[in-house]
Amino acid sequence: MSETSIQVENLSKTYLVGHQVRRERYQSFRETLVREGRNFARKGLDMAAGRQIIQGDEIEEFRALDEVSFEVKQGEVLGVIGHNGAGKSTLLKILSRITDPTEGRVTLRGRVGSLLEVGTGFHPELSGRENIFLNGAILGMKRAEIRNCFDDIVEFAGVSKFLDTPVKRYSSGMYVRLAFSVAAHLRPEILIVDEVLAVGDAEFQSRCLGKMESAARSGRTVLLVSHNLATVQRLADRVILLKKGAIIADDTAGNAIAEFHRVNSSMRDETETAYRISSPNLKVEEVVTRPSHGFVQGSMEIEFKITNTAPTPEPHSFFVILKNPEGINATSHFSKDTDKTFPLDQKSQCFTVSVDSNCLLPGRYTVEAGCFDSSGAILVWAENLGIVEILPQMDSGADFDGRTGNSTQRANWSTNSD
Repeated sequence: MSETSIQVENLSKTYLVGHQVRRERYQSFRETLVREGRNFARKGLDMAAGRQIIQGDEIEEFRALDEVSFEVKQGEVLGVIGHNGAGKSTLLKILSRITDPTEGRVTLRGRVGSLLEVGTGFHPELSGRENIFLNGAILGMKRAEIRNCFDDIVEFAGVSKFLDTPVKRYSSGMYVRLAFSVAAHLRPEILIVDEVLAVGDAEFQSRCLGKMESAARSGRTVLLVSHNLATVQRLADRVILLKKGAIIADDTAGNAIAEFHRVNSSMRDETETAYRISSPNLKVEEVVTRPSHGFVQGSMEIEFKITNTAPTPEPHSFFVILKNPEGINATSHFSKDTDKTFPLDQKSQCFTVSVDSNCLLPGRYTVEAGCFDSSGAILVWAENLGIVEILPQMDSGADFDGRTGNSTQRANWSTNSD
């Protein structure tokens, strides 16, 4: 049984937020004097007690983390995902010992190297060379140990020409390259990385991902926060999903990301239909999916209704688009691909697109639909018509096998043998 590197027990973090009271009427001098005197007395008491002084007439408690508990084994890669404000960065700052928790306990076994934001742990007036040795000393490494990996750090960061330049003169990309290289090569037992890698270019990000995979294989523990779910799925053995400071999922990468998509989609369910292109005569409504839940590589039908206040016998073609939770088109279906056109000669008509083999992976997808006239001009294009959910199950009845990518499709296979 592998040793536990990180143990978090009932961790909470509360911040105090000040608010100015909105005043609907003119304030007398007496009222102003009383209010400011009360605020001054409160600040004086806070100062005497060693508490943070908060500006504002009213003080509100904001709970950034709410009784978070989990364990991370040695050599495990843990992903942390969630919307902005979910508490991800606060959690990593506590684990990096940058800030203290309000309640709870954190046990770390081993040296911690963290890369939370551009410039964290660097002194802007020191050169790149001096900051490398400074960070190594902070981690408790001896000077000889730092010298042993010094050349690897410089080569990975690609800043050899500027090694003796103060880091305050570095570009953000140079800063990130050197910071990640220092954090990764100084061999901490626990490596904590926030979304800061998004600053680097694609080639550098690819090298960073390879380095983190190598670190995990060598037995080091990695905590990764990212909004790039593909990166999280590639690297993480396990993922926790945070929402409003609490853990709502702690599962394999595939299952936790699927839950993130479900939560993200449910937030849109109540959104009204919007029109990217509207028509005074046409409305798109009442999307129905058969079966109600789709399966990977299974057959599926999507039906929508168009109401028309000016029926016409002219031929029209139609389309359906399914968008993933990130708002990216996942797949589209056009009736003109099969040379099918239909007249809009009734005040209310239903149209159905039948898919023999669904290519979508598990998740919840938003439906868009519309129609073209005979010249190819879009007459109406409706968004957020409904949700199509693909369950993590194959059409054969087997559980979803966790295959990666954006889609999957049946294909004919063959081989030539002598």
